[in-house]
Amino acid sequence: MLKNINITFTPYLFIKMQKLAERINKLEESATIKMAGLSRELKAKGIDVIDLSLGEPDFGTPEHIKNAAKQAIDAGFSHYTPVPGYLDLREAISLKFKRDNGLDYGVDQIITSTGAKQTLMNVILSVVDMGDEVIIPGPFWVSYAAMVQLADGVAKILPSGIDTNFKISPAQLESAITPRTKMFLFSSPCNPSGTVYNYEELAAFADILGRYPDIVIVADEIYEHINFIGKHVSIGQFDAVKDRVVTVNGLSKGFAMTGWRLGYMGAPLYIANACNKMQGQFTSATCSITQRAAITALTGDMTPTHLMKEAFQHRRELVRKGLQDIPGLKVNDPEGAFYFFPDVSAFLGKSYNGQVINDADELSMYLLHTGHVSTVSGAPFFNPECIRLSYATSDEKLGIAIQRMKQALCALT
Repeated sequence: MLKNINITFTPYLFIKMQKLAERINKLEESATIKMAGLSRELKAKGIDVIDLSLGEPDFGTPEHIKNAAKQAIDAGFSHYTPVPGYLDLREAISLKFKRDNGLDYGVDQIITSTGAKQTLMNVILSVVDMGDEVIIPGPFWVSYAAMVQLADGVAKILPSGIDTNFKISPAQLESAITPRTKMFLFSSPCNPSGTVYNYEELAAFADILGRYPDIVIVADEIYEHINFIGKHVSIGQFDAVKDRVVTVNGLSKGFAMTGWRLGYMGAPLYIANACNKMQGQFTSATCSITQRAAITALTGDMTPTHLMKEAFQHRRELVRKGLQDIPGLKVNDPEGAFYFFPDVSAFLGKSYNGQVINDADELSMYLLHTGHVSTVSGAPFFNPECIRLSYATSDEKLGIAIQRMKQALCALT
């Protein structure tokens, strides 16, 4: 056994070891992951915290999908796969795009990755150069701007508020376009607002973007199956832009497969090839077993997905009524996903036990430590007057959480 070994580092060596790349020093931690971590820390101390911070369905993966994975293990699918995914999986995705979205992506235009997050990062790194502008409607998922930052691009955020149901207008989009615009990136249904753009609204965007042939359009459709206003609409179906649309989707939200890690995209061939090259140097393919299960998810019985959507719709009504009963809270009616994004500006500047709540960041921390409900400030989503809460948990927990929030917010003076 070695004992009493003293290793001395010179200050210079210590500094060199501690110095990180500027790209990581400038990068903010994911706000949703941070709040979920704080929630877990309090729970570990025995505090009963209800976590509404993470966007993760509380349902289990449907049985027929799990059975497909078990069969794949027994069948020996335990080796490396092609970087973009098994051919028959990409065939299933191509069929899904045609069947559900009216999109015509061949198998060579489809890449599967370890989640929609990696898919988005692949696309942005493959397309955006230093100084290129990426137009993003706000509020937006917290990682969008960080991904653009990592690519040395410029995130150009278009603001919207609760009074417009968090939708931007066609005029806003057109006024934001400059010679440096390289990409338009948006989600529908939207995280964090639940906003869903309908056919007419997307057609108006397509009409504008059709006049700018150098702009790549990235449509994040991960919440496609959690849509409460009718059939999902993909911007890639419009002739004016269809040859420039990257459609991103995955299994996490609609199939309760967050931990399985499979996202996918359909893209113009040159972008698909670029993402294939990049992914080959980063992670190669995603899990072989997940890929086999994904074929069953995309081609099999959709009843569990429909039942999950119905449950989310019920929870939306439960939470909406509860939030509307809190004086001062401004609430809209989200059309998809499983979030509420209420305006909390009426509570900013108020105090509790002499401590002033200055912004939504502090309000979220107050709700966590005093109300024992974990939410996320709207600031990282580019709307500092709001907070985000997920209703992807049980009716019982949601009911208790709303009561705790009401009690905590009403205690502010």
